[in-house]
Amino acid sequence: MTSGAVGPLGPVGSVDDVRPDAPAPRPVPDAPAPRPVPAGTLAALARTRPLPAVTTALCAALHARRMLLLKSFLVRVDRLRATLPAAVRRRFEDDWALLERAERTDAAVVRAVLDYPTTGAWLAAALAAPDGPAFQEGVAGLGAVAVAAALRAGCRFTTTRALPAGTLPLPGIGLLRCARGRARLSGRDGAVRITDGAGQTLLLPGTAAAGPGTRWSADGALAWSALHTLPGGTAVLDDVDPYRVPPGGIGPAAVPAAERPYSDHAAWAARWRDAQALLAATHPARAAETAALVRSVVPLVPRAGAGPSLSATVRTAPGAVLAQLPADRRELVELLVHETHHTKLAVLDELVPLWRPGGSLHRVGWRRDPRPVPGVLQGAYAHLALLDLWGRARTGPAWAWRRRAAERFDACREQVAEALSVLAGSDELTPYGREFVRHMGRHHAHLGATARTPG
Repeated sequence: MTSGAVGPLGPVGSVDDVRPDAPAPRPVPDAPAPRPVPAGTLAALARTRPLPAVTTALCAALHARRMLLLKSFLVRVDRLRATLPAAVRRRFEDDWALLERAERTDAAVVRAVLDYPTTGAWLAAALAAPDGPAFQEGVAGLGAVAVAAALRAGCRFTTTRALPAGTLPLPGIGLLRCARGRARLSGRDGAVRITDGAGQTLLLPGTAAAGPGTRWSADGALAWSALHTLPGGTAVLDDVDPYRVPPGGIGPAAVPAAERPYSDHAAWAARWRDAQALLAATHPARAAETAALVRSVVPLVPRAGAGPSLSATVRTAPGAVLAQLPADRRELVELLVHETHHTKLAVLDELVPLWRPGGSLHRVGWRRDPRPVPGVLQGAYAHLALLDLWGRARTGPAWAWRRRAAERFDACREQVAEALSVLAGSDELTPYGREFVRHMGRHHAHLGATARTPG
């Protein structure tokens, strides 16, 4: 059984480590309870500092959380094994064996598949499903993860899939549509042959070589839609995965995901390229942090009229930025920094609770509706990161951004000050939450002092 390495924020294991019968580590007698987050890491996070060591720690923490959810999933399957149909049990065992084989071949790519945002959304949905057909459908989702991992690892495999919904999403890779509801997949060295019940075939020479876009079989009954990688990095434009947006949509208007071919990949790619160049010129460390933490961008249906783009981060899928296409590169930079800090706080709060349940509501400068304490903290944290960004942009290389950054810095500084005052007086924060807010306050004061410094 493979032993897990220990990262700065917690255990990071392998697939073998999550089996229900895996032995628990022995506690050291009389050993003090470890601090969940080192003091220096907590302070750096609170000050929104984009440090490589902190980014590495966050990625390790996200993986540890994902492995914990995966173990919870396995424990539930094991508990319900006697009530699961024989076909479901056999499929589950085959899928798990394929996932283990992929990890033995290339553990790094399997980790990437497990940590992909929509894998987290699938796990959360499966764990929340009631016993019976709904949970059995969730169990079937393991097959998509296993096939994606095997393809990326270059394993040799053959599997036949019944697809009641007519689709097979492969997290971080693409989506198979099969009108006949059943497909046979044969993979080798990253290439895959897909055959449906009528003998129609799609041959994809490799997950990378196949290239982005959609391919069809001769009769149109089979279609493979590969994700587009955004320029200059590894983030993908995910416009096909069924788990990319919650069922109720985003925001009060329940904005849905934009479906291919209406997601406008070319516009997103151009905007992304320009935004990355602007962020790298303004704050290289923050550009590196964004590149490391943003795994996917999920296009939302465009807004009907004027106004800022809607964006969101889903707690169960950190690392995915859900957004309408921003108007320009400056707006996209600000959106990415904002949502990256929602991801950072979501990962941190899974490690150490920052607030207790409570019912108080508070007004904040950036929202019309009153917010609970967790919402105030999330917003204050994201806007503190924007303050840091705008402080640099005021004297940065992009002259068209300087005036806008200066105006937004001044307005936002007062709004964040008011929110920090609310948080400092709240009895709903845990001791870690109070420590976190104190560090945020110090950084806010530093940014204000820097802004008043002549020259």
